[in-house]
Amino acid sequence: MIVEWFYAPSIEALELSFEAYRQLLASPFADERVAECAAIVVANVTDLPSPGRLPVVVIAIGDGFGANGPAGADLVIGEDDLHDVMGKITAAPVAARSLVVLLRSMPDVGVEAGLAAESSVYSMLQAAGEFAAWRAANPPHLSDDDRPTVAASRDADVLTIALDRPHRHNAISTRMRDELSAALAIAVADDSIQGVVLRGNGPSFSSGGDLDEFGSRPDVAIAHVTRLARSPAHLVHRIGDRVTAKIHGATLGGGIEVAAFAGRVEADESTRIALPEIGLGLIPGAGGTVSLSRRIGRQRTAALALSGRRVDAETALAWGLVDTVVSNHDSA
Repeated sequence: MIVEWFYAPSIEALELSFEAYRQLLASPFADERVAECAAIVVANVTDLPSPGRLPVVVIAIGDGFGANGPAGADLVIGEDDLHDVMGKITAAPVAARSLVVLLRSMPDVGVEAGLAAESSVYSMLQAAGEFAAWRAANPPHLSDDDRPTVAASRDADVLTIALDRPHRHNAISTRMRDELSAALAIAVADDSIQGVVLRGNGPSFSSGGDLDEFGSRPDVAIAHVTRLARSPAHLVHRIGDRVTAKIHGATLGGGIEVAAFAGRVEADESTRIALPEIGLGLIPGAGGTVSLSRRIGRQRTAALALSGRRVDAETALAWGLVDTVVSNHDSA
């Protein structure tokens, strides 16, 4: 049956039985039926056929948020989570549908291709109406902070790189991205550096991208090319077996996206992780669709991104997003 969600009556969601869903996918008119549909909800199933490139979010109702579910689902949530998740999806249906189609391809592509695909989708959404509406309500304010935003020091064969905008919870500005890339490039170029420690000064590892700068570049295509050329996530991936990311406090958006490429991620018990980009009409754009999906799978990545929910360190450990939980963070 067709269910019209009362908080977004202009966007329809299909609530289908397994058999009805199977028939929908087999139909030559499937594209037309989901053209204005944000999501399909299928409950009480153990297997689902893949929706392929069909631009619709397939939600399986399972044992709880981020539970394991049928491979054909984009995410698995509990019945109690459905209202909140559907609210996020229907607020940004283009971004939500773009995200799940992108994530479906991640198991089949390498890191390089995945990062390029993510950047392309992210740039497209920066030129779309959902992000434009958010940006209009939140005008950009370019930073006039001229102090260094990354501190790097070497002790013997270990290079420590610290994000250093503590007053902004280490929000990743264009300047920080470039300085972080420069610091990581040292380890890429110097094989004598046997270990790299990536950490954040102040109360948070990183609150993610600096919202004051989002969308400040007038040409999204040039921004896409720049993103590919200066990618901290890609550099961490290249030296991942030498990198330990020590995260704490707010570790949001680009913060966890970059850190998840590290060979080892240590989370302080204060850590809270989230992917909030869907609320801006965007998707993770700092490598997260690649790095998180390789650690926790595309379904849990989608659950995080489409809900905007913050998960604690113990949940992240249970999922495999972090490798250990500690309680000795030094916030100096």
